[in-house]
Amino acid sequence: MVVVLALVTMLAAAAAAQRVGSIEFVARVTPTEGRAEPVRQITFYLLRKSFTETVKEVEQSEEKPEMDRLIDGLEVSKELKAWMRKKHWVQLAGPEFTRRLKTDDILDVREFYDAYLRRNVGDVGIGFPTPGYRERDRQENPQRYEKQRQDYREVLRRYLENNPQTIESFDLYLDTINPGARWAQREAELRLRTRKRALQLAETRDLVAKTETDLDGRGALAGILPGAYWLGTLETQAIAGDTHLRWDTPVTVRAGQATRLELSNLNAVEPPRSATTRP
Repeated sequence: MVVVLALVTMLAAAAAAQRVGSIEFVARVTPTEGRAEPVRQITFYLLRKSFTETVKEVEQSEEKPEMDRLIDGLEVSKELKAWMRKKHWVQLAGPEFTRRLKTDDILDVREFYDAYLRRNVGDVGIGFPTPGYRERDRQENPQRYEKQRQDYREVLRRYLENNPQTIESFDLYLDTINPGARWAQREAELRLRTRKRALQLAETRDLVAKTETDLDGRGALAGILPGAYWLGTLETQAIAGDTHLRWDTPVTVRAGQATRLELSNLNAVEPPRSATTRP
């Protein structure tokens, strides 16, 4: 009887083995200048769905911060609010900001105009134009005031167009009204929510199995039902020198077979923002 039971068990195990497959892999990272190095002791996840697609799924479902709502709450001129909405931009500092500026923007938006004048007021001696109108003329002689103001605007336009370098560093004078940091914080909070949710889904809903590589960068997964999967490191990066890699690689498992693959720079994907790293 014992012999019969053992035989039945062996046959059942053999039949089960024929219904599943396995994965054997090796992961290596090659720096720009150097030899390939094994990815040691890093966890690889076998998923039912690409982690990259899961991130996109979560990004689409998360409520996005509304830039217009932020702009509406700012205590700035209506001209500046209109400029922000038109450009869909609220960071009032840095080269990306100044590249978005046109001459008319500086002349028409009060905050830009004032910042530009403050930036260049000390350069009168090297040709920066000075206004001919006086503030008291606004009440005493409004027509004269307006004409001289418009004349100065045209002079300033020509000067700015001929001396574009004069807007360099003028954004320093916008620091007290710059909402860029508040917007960046809202975007960072969105990325954090997206990251947490995507990792949660990957490690619960989509997880089939996981394993850790050995000192030679090798890993194996057994007893996997036939089908299409993705093998990867989620957000964890493998590093060698100047090279940072992670994987989200499709793999097909067939019944009764071992699927073998090599993970390298060639089939790696771009590291996501805020990803963790592993040497």
